[in-house]
Amino acid sequence: MKVLVINCGSSSLKYQLIDMDGEKVLCKGLCERIGMESSMITHEANGHKATTPAIFPTHTEAFAEVVKKMTTGEGKCINDVSEINAIGHRVVHGGEKFKASCLITDEVINTLRELSPLAPLHNPAGILGIEAARKVFGNIPMVAVFDTAFHSTMPPKAYMYAIPYEYYEKYGVRRYGFHGTSHKYVAYKAAEYLEEPIERLKLITCHLGNGSSIAAVDQGKVVDTSMGMTPLAGLMMGTRCGDLDPSVVNYLKYTLNITGHELDEILNKKSGLLGISGVSSDKRDVEEAAAAGNKRAQLASDMLNYQIKKTIGSYIAAMGGVDAIVFTGGIGEHDAAARAKICHHMDWLGIRIDTDKNKHIQGDVCEITAWGAKVRTLVIATDEELMIARDTKEVVEK
Repeated sequence: MKVLVINCGSSSLKYQLIDMDGEKVLCKGLCERIGMESSMITHEANGHKATTPAIFPTHTEAFAEVVKKMTTGEGKCINDVSEINAIGHRVVHGGEKFKASCLITDEVINTLRELSPLAPLHNPAGILGIEAARKVFGNIPMVAVFDTAFHSTMPPKAYMYAIPYEYYEKYGVRRYGFHGTSHKYVAYKAAEYLEEPIERLKLITCHLGNGSSIAAVDQGKVVDTSMGMTPLAGLMMGTRCGDLDPSVVNYLKYTLNITGHELDEILNKKSGLLGISGVSSDKRDVEEAAAAGNKRAQLASDMLNYQIKKTIGSYIAAMGGVDAIVFTGGIGEHDAAARAKICHHMDWLGIRIDTDKNKHIQGDVCEITAWGAKVRTLVIATDEELMIARDTKEVVEK
């Protein structure tokens, strides 16, 4: 089976075509600046990668160009679009309606529209991608894979907010969690590496990047996660503030005399590492500035590491122990200094990493546990596209 994995933004379209017989990536690419004059597509296949200008008034034209790239020229990887057996769409928010990946129907699309207020920046873009794909690919089965689905096993005590219960009943105000495909992929990959059924393991998965979240996975089920009703909650991130006293929102709104939209821009796009350091939203730039003596950059780095450590500790308490800590994502996979600082002084919990192994990560799964440590520590390269493809294959075959 060949599965086309789609991740749509409001002006972008990221794709991968995966042959599930061996889980081989046949091609991948990105359409950018859809709806703008300077649209372009980057396509990679057969060891050939090229970026070319294009005209994409809408996502429909972008999909048509993707088909052209896959079936002609140096980037050709299939003879005809009929070779594609299924299409998996990443959908950010499934609310309480979708607790697992599902076949896309008209009813599903209508429900996604109803859920758009919960993810106004993401779900409408996902719907655009689904509708455009339908126009170009016709009756090829399509599956929606939700960022929130893996977290749907959380108990009410973990996902409820202590506000009037009617707001949950009427408007769905609760914790949902995100990065679910990544957390699911690395949790199962960790179980495979540890040679234990996931049903016997207590895992803490740390997806750390420009957007970051942590999940407590007990016996294969998420019991808590750091992001909330939206991806703004939890840890501080590249440009997002993470958790804060709700009164800060009102205080800033009235003190600065700004609109809710303007405040949303501040909290989502001007806060986090960028807001504290004043340097960059990229952890690498922040660390470089900190090494050069920038105190605000050092503070930003220290804050993030502290919040990660604190969350890990709270999840160990919530699960009554832990078998393994998993680091993934851009920071989790590549920032050895961050991993060392996060795990520092956690010996009393059984967490201790090997300094040399931590500095020399090799392969898709690398263990950095120090000799004698009771808790295993792993660095695993995430693969959300493959996880989406696996879910898509499973749904279509059923």
